[in-house]
Order: sequence, then structure tokens, then C-alpha cells
Amino acid sequence: MKKLLTGTAVALATAAFASAAAAESHGSVSACLITKTDTNPFFVKMKEGATAKAEELGIELKTFAGKVDGDHETQVQAIETCIADGAKGILLTASDTSSIVPAVKQARDAGLVVIALDTPLDPIDAADATFATDNFLAGELIGKWAAAKLGDEAANAKIAMLDLAVSQPTVGVLRDQGFLQGFGIDLGDPNKWGDETDPRIVGNDVTAGNEEGGRKAMENLLAKDPMINVVYTINEPAAAGAYEALKAIGRENDVLIVSVDGGCPGVKNVADGVIGATSQQYPLLMASKGIEAIAAWAKDGTKPAPTEGKDFFDTGVSLVTDQPAEGVESIDVAEGTDRCWG
Repeated sequence: MKKLLTGTAVALATAAFASAAAAESHGSVSACLITKTDTNPFFVKMKEGATAKAEELGIELKTFAGKVDGDHETQVQAIETCIADGAKGILLTASDTSSIVPAVKQARDAGLVVIALDTPLDPIDAADATFATDNFLAGELIGKWAAAKLGDEAANAKIAMLDLAVSQPTVGVLRDQGFLQGFGIDLGDPNKWGDETDPRIVGNDVTAGNEEGGRKAMENLLAKDPMINVVYTINEPAAAGAYEALKAIGRENDVLIVSVDGGCPGVKNVADGVIGATSQQYPLLMASKGIEAIAAWAKDGTKPAPTEGKDFFDTGVSLVTDQPAEGVESIDVAEGTDRCWG
């Protein structure tokens, strides 16, 4: 009995030591989340998802954001900080998808796994993996919906294109080009926007992905053609700004506004008639999957696999509208509200 008790005590002590060592090792795993801003509701939700999953897995998470959408330098500095701090991985939504590549390479060379969220890098394989909406499909859905709603009058449409930034990050190009293709407009170079020759396009302007930018861009394009009747917007804050500019001239009820994000405020704007239809993304899922990928990398060097047939992990997209159009799959506002940014 004495020998049995002694053996049991040794076994328990060994197990406790191993458990403590494992906890200490796991607790030493740190990760970084770098978003474009910390004010856009989309990135707020992304941060929530990353934080919750990091707490669940016992990972120390540090978060960084640009001062505004397009603040490339702050993102570069954040990457350098994450390398110096010994992080195991970085989740990144890049403001400038090509200029950030050298900093990303520096991180990968230092042994960090870099996961792009929402916005693919240019080239996409500059990151170890990408968790994102199929942004081209997101644009295509709202383009098809707008064309279907106009019917024969789509041939006479006057379209305002409210894009993201002059640097043309991939997310902005993909949504813009997807919308145009969905609407039935021939693309020029699909890797950039603004080179199309279709006379239905009144023009492109940039919004920085916020409400004030959307209002100013809409005002600029209305000055060019006050009879615009279709407005593509890069995201829902820009759409809200465009609506205010239209409302100021009494045209808020006779213009179709379409967008991408599907956040809870944006879905409410669909319910209120501010936006006709929006393509819903799932940033919380992107972020939580990204944290899981960093945990796997820290454990055994495993990298996430892309969705079959694609060069990224597709986190899904759904068109949200209470005005369904024939031939365009959609969900209603009630379902969009239940699912917003899950």
C-alpha cells in the first residue's frame, strides 16, 4: 500500500508538472491583429471575434489599427512591433495590399505565420493564407440584383461607382469589378477599376470606406451627372454617406444604392430603405478561424488549407434584401439580422 501511494503521488506530481509546463508553453503564444481602422463597425466585430477566440485558446492577443482606412505606414510599424515582440502570427487586413508585401515578407522570414483577413494581398500568396469573403462574388450579387430590379431600363442606367482608395486595394477592385460584371458591363483590366468604356458609368470616386467620404464622393459624381440612378458603394458606411447626399437634393427615393458588408447597422439600413441590397460578410468567422490558424502554427507548424478550387479560405457571402429579384439568390432582412457579422 505504501509503495502504491508513493507511486500514485509521483504520478500525480509528474502529471501536474507536465500540465503546468504545457500551460506555460501555451500561454506564451502571442498573436497580433492589425486592421485598417478601429472605428469601422466591420473591424470592431473582427476584433471581437479574434479576442473571444484568443481568450478561449489561451493566446495573448495584441491589436493595432490604422488611424484611417489607407494608413499604410501605421500598419507597417505594427508588423515591426509584432516581430520584435516575438508573436507567433499576424492577422492582417491591409490598407495597401501591394506596398505591405515587403513588411509581410519580413515577418514570415522571422518565423511568423501571416494570415490575411477580408482583403487578399497582392499577390495573394504573399500571405501564408487568406480568410475572406469571395469579394468578386459579393460584388456580382449586388450587380445582378440591381440589373434585375431595373429590368429593361438597365440599358439606360447612370451608375456612380463609389470605391475605396486610389491605391486600389484588392478588396475594392474585386467588389467593383464583380458589380460591373453582375450588372452586365464589360470589364477592361479586371485587376483594376476605372478603365471601363461603358457609357452607363458616370464615374468613379473614392470614399475611404467611411460616411463622410461616401457623401463627398456622391456629391462629386452628382455634379457630373445629377440624374444618376444606380450607386455602387464599397461598404455600408460609404452607402450611408451617399444616401445623405442624395437626400439633400430630394433624390433618396429614386436611386438604387447597393453595397457590401452586411453588418447589423447596414442590414437595418436595408430594412429602412437606405440601401436596396447588400452582400453580407462574416468577419467574426474570419477572425476566429485566423486565431485558430495561428494556434495550429504555434503547435506544430501546420498552415490552413484554402477552400477547394480557390486560393483562399472562403468564409461565405449572402445577398440581403427585402426586394428579391428573379434569378438572384438572397435572404431577407430578418435572416440577415439574425446572421449579421457572425
